[in-house]
Order: sequence, then structure tokens, then C-alpha cells
Amino acid sequence: MPRDQDLVLQDMKGPQEVERLPVANEDKTMSANLKYLSLGILVFQTTSLVLTMRYSRTLKEEGPRYLSSTAVVVAELLKIMACILLVYKDSKCSLRALNRVLHDEILNKPMETLKLAIPSGIYTLQNNLLYVALSNLDAATYQVTYQLKILTTALFSVSMLSKKLGVYQWLSLVILMTGVAFVQWPSDSQELDSKELSAGSQFVGLMAVLTACFSSGFAGVYFEKILKETKQSVWIRNIQLGFFGSIFGLMGVYVYDGELVSKNGFFQGYNRLTWIVVILQALGGLVIAAVIKYADNILKGFATSLSIILSTLISYFWLQDFVPTSVFFLGAILVITATFLYGYDPKPAGNSTKA
Repeated sequence: MPRDQDLVLQDMKGPQEVERLPVANEDKTMSANLKYLSLGILVFQTTSLVLTMRYSRTLKEEGPRYLSSTAVVVAELLKIMACILLVYKDSKCSLRALNRVLHDEILNKPMETLKLAIPSGIYTLQNNLLYVALSNLDAATYQVTYQLKILTTALFSVSMLSKKLGVYQWLSLVILMTGVAFVQWPSDSQELDSKELSAGSQFVGLMAVLTACFSSGFAGVYFEKILKETKQSVWIRNIQLGFFGSIFGLMGVYVYDGELVSKNGFFQGYNRLTWIVVILQALGGLVIAAVIKYADNILKGFATSLSIILSTLISYFWLQDFVPTSVFFLGAILVITATFLYGYDPKPAGNSTKA
């Protein structure tokens, strides 16, 4: 009977509706391609950023090492340039239209622009903390522990946005905390490697990750609240974030590394690997924006899980700074499970049956 009903409906369609079917199928195919392309880029960006940043901070070479504070500033400037190009594209590649948009949305709305100063300062702190964390923790431990930002984001969403979490989401947060606790559980291999990496430096790395998780959760929810209250595009908002981020970043350079910059220059220690790290960090926010636009939470969780697995394998086989244990694997599996469970959205039973 259902097949006969479908045939009747097809016969009732006019020629215009029949012509629209291929177009609709093409749109669905393109949407699916963009979805998986954005997720693939997210996996690549997340994994390669963590690994290259870790490698660049532990690589022994002659001369001064590049300053993480200057790398954060350069990444912000590159993000601004990329967002301006995207706004230029949205303005039909017209310089006059671009200038009008930037003038109307940024200069003519100073109070709206100033709202971004708070999350921008927090993001700048977070980006600097990530360098500290990856200077003291292996890539795999960092990747898994950093997923605690799901917990902090959820808690800030409940308190600031009055968001209600379902049973599956609360359960996932409990599993997430348990998994991260297992990952941080001390093992015999860590004691053997104490000559290369002291317990003190591991504690510094852990504190840096935890602080970054809290800053990421608060800044992300604050940014989401601002986006919901206004109609400005994500690219305009990222330009505003990058502007304040550059200012706060330069202040950090002056306070913490002013003497080194005056002695050896702003770009001291920069090489090809450093520029790769900076570009990957600049692309991070843009990739996440694309994923939010084209993908859903479950697929984003899949991308995060795949990134954790790749980071663990490459950290073990290539960087050789990490020896996974059974407790670590248990913790990683729990974190991956929690990531999927948090994005799970059960469909109501009534939608599956139709008369």
C-alpha cells in the first residue's frame, strides 16, 4: 500500500515539481559534501595544531625559541585578514561595499564592538595557556583532558543562558569527568620519565589545561549570548574579537617578553614550523564556525573523537613522548563516549510512525 500511495503522489506532481527533484537532490548532495568536508578539515586542523604545537615547543635547535606570546598576536592578525576576505566575498567582491559594512557594523556601533572585549581577552589568555599546556604535557593527554571544556561550557550555558540539559547530557558529563580522572591517573611510566618531564611541569601543564577549559567555556557561552542578541555576522564578530585579541596579545608581549623582543626581535625563532602552527591556530575559529553551520553535534563529536585517536597514535609512534596505559585507554574511551552522548538528541517516538 505505501508503494501505491507513492506512485499516486508522483502522478499528481506537475512538470515543474518533477524538474525541481534533481535540483533538490543536488542541494542535498552539496550540503552533505560540505558537512563532511568541514568535519574532515576540523579533524585535520585540531590534530595537526596540537601535534605541531607540541613538536615546536619541544624541538631542540640552535638559537632562541619562538615566543608563544608573539605567535598568539600573529594568529589574531591572520584571523582578522581571513575574516575581512570573507566579508569582502559576501559583499560581492566590492571594496566600496566592504568599506561600508566595516564602517556601519564596527565603527558606527562602538558599544556593540566593546562587548567583544571581554571574551576576546579571555580567548587571548586561553591561547597562551594552550602553549603552556603543550610545553608540559604530551599531545594525547592534552587532547583528552581538554575535552573538559564540554563540562564547563554546559555549566555556563545552564547558568548564563538558562539552558536545560537532558538526562543523556548530564550522564555524559559524569562519564566525561570520570574519563579525564582516569587519563590523569599517575602511572609507572610517568615515574620513569621523571628525568625528562618533572612532576612540577606536569602539574603546570594540567593547571594550564584546566584554566583553558574554564576560559573556553565562559568565553564561548558569552560569545553565543552576544550572537543571539544581535544580527551581526559571525565574520564581523570575529574581526572584532581579533582586534581586541591583538591589543591584549601585544600587552602580554610587552609585559612578559618585552626584554626578549627588544633584544632579539618580535619574530625571533620563527621558522617554517612556527608559521604552520600560527596559521593552524588562526584557522581554528573559522573551521569551527563552518562546522556549526554545516554539521551537527554528533558528527562534531565524531570528529573530536577521531582527533583524540590520531593524536594518541602519532604522539606514540612519531613524537615518542607518550606511552599509553590500560588506564589511559579506559579514560579515553569514556571521554569519547561522553562526547557522543552529549550530542545525542533522541527523536520522539511519535515521529517515527505516520498514518
